Amino acid sequence: YSHNFCTNISPKPCLKLIRTLLNYLMLYKSDDGETVSSAGGKRKAAASVGKNEKSSESPGSPQCSHWLMKSEPESRFENGIDVKFGIEDLKALPDQTGCWDGVRNYQARNFMRQMKEGQLAFFYHSNCKEPGIAGVMKIVKESYVDHTQFDKKDVHYDATSKPDNPKWSMVDVQYQRMMKRFLPLSELKKYHLQHRASGGPLKDMALFTRARLSVQPLTAEEFDFILSLEDEEAL
Repeated sequence: YSHNFCTNISPKPCLKLIRTLLNYLMLYKSDDGETVSSAGGKRKAAASVGKNEKSSESPGSPQCSHWLMKSEPESRFENGIDVKFGIEDLKALPDQTGCWDGVRNYQARNFMRQMKEGQLAFFYHSNCKEPGIAGVMKIVKESYVDHTQFDKKDVHYDATSKPDNPKWSMVDVQYQRMMKRFLPLSELKKYHLQHRASGGPLKDMALFTRARLSVQPLTAEEFDFILSLEDEEAL
């Protein structure tokens, strides 16, 4: 263009047009979804994520080393199958070890994928008359494919999951011991409310901030504090 291009255009629109042209020259989108500068540098565009799915990684967040895992200790039938599995059921298995299958929430699944062999978890009784922490178990096998997603007879069957690209994972857990006393949800909630006001260890506990998750992370401070409650009188 000649230097007379903007002769009959007011200064403000002219400057706006120049900025637009510069932006176009400096930055454009490539076909593969990457943002490419005119200098040849690249930065990967964020991958799209389904509205119900979380990324399998949380950049910048610390890896957790303790867990709380929920299961139902009382009989409840789905499609004619009893989904009951309490800590006594785990204790009764060979070697007191079983697979933690049937998790169908992406964030809970992602937490299981972070678990390391030897880490400890609380066995939490949920959806029952008195929910709460019943005992302690250990992760004895790290994340692998949950076979129940492919079993049409299983209540956790997922027709959208394919063997060559499975959606769901599980871990193996081993019973360690019962709590010295059962720690009910009602008591834990009292401590949570106290600690929210005072800054105590349970102030941000996922059991209350992400209550619906069946697999939840715990900090070492949260885990140790909860263990200490065994030797205390009920609040």
